[in-house]
Parts: sequence; C-alpha cells; structure tokens
Amino acid sequence: MTDSLIPIDLAIVGHTNTGKTSLMRTLLRDEHFGEVADSPGTTRHVESTQLITQDGQPILILRDTPGLEDAMGALDYLEQLIPDGERPDGPERIQRLLDSPESAGRFEQECRVLSAVRDAHAALYVIDARDPVLPKHKDELQLIAACGRPILPVLNFTLSAQAHPDTWREALARLGLHTSVDFDTVAPALDGEAQLLDRLVLMLDQHAATLQTLRADLVQQRLQRLRDATRLVAELLMDAASLRLPCSQAPSDIAALTRSLRTRMRDREQDCVHALLKRYRFSKATFPHHPLPLEGERWGMDLFSPQTLRVFGVQLSKGLATGAMAGATLDVFTGGLSLGTATILGAAIGGAWQGANQWGKRLMSLMAGHTELTVDDAVLHLLGLRQIALIRALETRGHAALRPIEANLMPPEDAALPEATSAAAPDPAQPAIAQNRLPPGIQAILREARSHPEWSHAGGHVPADARRDLLVGQMAQSLFDIL
Repeated sequence: MTDSLIPIDLAIVGHTNTGKTSLMRTLLRDEHFGEVADSPGTTRHVESTQLITQDGQPILILRDTPGLEDAMGALDYLEQLIPDGERPDGPERIQRLLDSPESAGRFEQECRVLSAVRDAHAALYVIDARDPVLPKHKDELQLIAACGRPILPVLNFTLSAQAHPDTWREALARLGLHTSVDFDTVAPALDGEAQLLDRLVLMLDQHAATLQTLRADLVQQRLQRLRDATRLVAELLMDAASLRLPCSQAPSDIAALTRSLRTRMRDREQDCVHALLKRYRFSKATFPHHPLPLEGERWGMDLFSPQTLRVFGVQLSKGLATGAMAGATLDVFTGGLSLGTATILGAAIGGAWQGANQWGKRLMSLMAGHTELTVDDAVLHLLGLRQIALIRALETRGHAALRPIEANLMPPEDAALPEATSAAAPDPAQPAIAQNRLPPGIQAILREARSHPEWSHAGGHVPADARRDLLVGQMAQSLFDIL
C-alpha cells in the first residue's frame, strides 16, 4: 500500500439516538453491526471496523461512538479546568478534559467520543433531520470542533415527512459548517456514498487519492451486485421456460402433475429470492407479512394466483386466460407437427382447461404422441416482473432499515377481479417493462428455451450447454439495462 492510500480514520459522532450505528450498518452493508433500537444510549462503547475494497485492501476505518448526552456540562467543566490568564487552543483544552478525574466519571461517555475524534482524521456528525435545532446540538458541535479535526455533518432520515434539512443546513452555516451531506440510512440514494465521499475530499484533500479509489471501488461493487442479481433472475427464467413435465392424458394425472409443476416453480422462485437477499447482504427477515406482497420466506401473493397477475398488470388474452391462471399450458407433440403448430394447439388446450370436456379432449384424441406440462407465458412474465421489483427494492434499501420491504402492489381489499380481457396492443413508444411485460429480446429467448427441456435445473437436470449459457447471459444483460 502506498503512503497516499493509508486508511482514513473516521469517527461517527452525534447526539444519542440519531442513527450513528445505522450509518455504520448502511456503509458496511451489514444489518447486524452493533445494536440499533429506539431507546437512547444503545451504543455505550467505541466500536471500530474497516471498509475494504473488492481486492481486500482496508481503506476506511469507521469508529462508532456513544451518543453525546451532556455536552453543555462538559463545556462548563472545561472552563473550570482553565486557569485565569491561560488561553490554550482547542486540542489542548480537550486534552485537559481527558486528563481530568471526570473523564472516568460524569463525562466518561463524552470523553470516549472526544478521544475517538482526536485520534481520527475527521468526524461525521450524524443529525436526525426530524429533530429541531436545539442548544444541545450547538454545544456538541462546539465541543467536537475543539478537537481540531474536520467535521462533516450527515443529515439522516431526510426522506421522512417530518424532516427539515433546510433548517439544519442554515443552522450549521451559522456555526461555520458550510459543507454537509444528506444521507438517509434507511433509503440512501444510489449515489449517496459517492456524495459523502465527494464531501470528504473537499475536507481531506491530502487523502483525495484514497477517497477517489474507494469511490470508484464502490461504484464497481454496485455494478457487480447488479450483474450478479440479473444473472440469478435470468437463470430463474431459463429454468422456468424450459421446464417440461411429461404426463399421460388422464385428467387425474394432469391435475397431479400441475400441482407438482406449481410446487417446483414456487420453490425455484423462493431459491432465487433467497439468493438475491444473500447477494445484497440482507436476511430473510427483510420480508414483511400480510398484506404486503412478500410474506415470510416467500411472496405473499401466490405465483399462480389470478389476483397476482392482475396486480402486476400482466394482461391475458381472453382465450388463454383459464390456462394461464391454472399456471400450466398443455403442449401436445407429434412427429408430423411443427413446433409452432404444436405450441399453438397446446396453448389452445391450456386455454380450455376448465372446458376440456367440451372440446379439449377432442383435440387431444386427434393426436398421437405424448402430453407435457409447461409454465404459462403469463407466469413467466410475472416471475420476471417480481424479481425486477425485488431488485429495485434492494438497490434502494439501507441496511439500517428495521422495517421489512414495503411495496404498494396489493389492490384494494374490496376490488373485484375483472374477467380476462384481450391483451392490449403493445405501445411501441413505451419500454416493455413499463407495460408490465418482459422485453421482446427476452421473450424470444424464452420461446427458444421451450424446446430444450434439458436446460431446466428445475426439472432435475444440471446442463452444461454453451448455447444455454450464452442466452442466459443475453437475458441478464437485458435485465441489467432495464435496471
């Protein structure tokens, strides 16, 4: 490591219960760091950890400190320690406080904070932007400033309706702190870390190379997470589209196999969800309970529910509605039929799921060969849309968030499900994802996957196929471009 890349030491300071540990969790992407609670004074000791680059290089040391509780008392006591006629500078005054008997008594907590600031390169003063500006905050800033280290105010909880960041910025300017940063630890902006590092560069220009290295590394880490996430979704879609379950034409066999297909796809989607959570370093507890769209370890809205299709806006053609809502499409193949013809007939039979006694069996009886169940196109669209929604939620979620993911995807409880209607013609002026459907390029790949049951891990196969890998990569890139 060169001298210019010596790790930067930052003390995270502020009043009790403003979100210091929450900031640490979000910067470290570790929802288990420290202890976070609504009660004041949760952190009682200084806890240190390192932020490292992708290649394992420690580049930032973060020190989580106890909350300041009696800065005014510490300032008053400090005045008593200075004899008349002496005019020590700030750091010397702080040293006298640290050397005093009260450093292990009444002001033990304040002295721990001041000691951490004195030993750091800079301090991040965390502010709950929902709080009013009070004299205690000014006392805290005066006490910290005496350590002789740069201070960067961090405005937390700025997305709250009760926040008033402009009032805080004005008050900070009156104290000579003209540089601050908004960083909501619950829902940070995608460039929130970059903004914080850019502000630090202004204050620590001698460490600019280190901070810029970290900034570039964080951008690359985010892009790699997104690429890994879209690859996971592309694998899910490939497994679902290529899954084929052979069965006889007996209604009982078809019903049993339909249940098996549903179970396999629910389990496969759940595996994908868990893998996405792990990649973004969130636990399964990230998911909420009823009535939100994610419930426990699985989606609260069932993958094969007609209501789920409606909520996500997946449009069904009238003739295929029943088959899609059943979640499976019957494909009937014979040696004399082209793949396209067989697919059309299979979709028609799927669309007549409940009316098979009327004319579906007549179609099947005309055909020699075998019957297979596949996942319906509408369900494939739904699988993709749900994972995209989840990735977007994870991308903008801070690891300090205590509440589970919330997404307003549920319809009103009294909303009746409409009858299936003809699918609206796609609007060429709108991207596919805005019309609640997967992009045409992905749809074309999934159509090809239909004819390759050996490509589906959900079917028990573990294929090693160059064409499959190529198509999965193309789908992942398409999803990456969407996100």
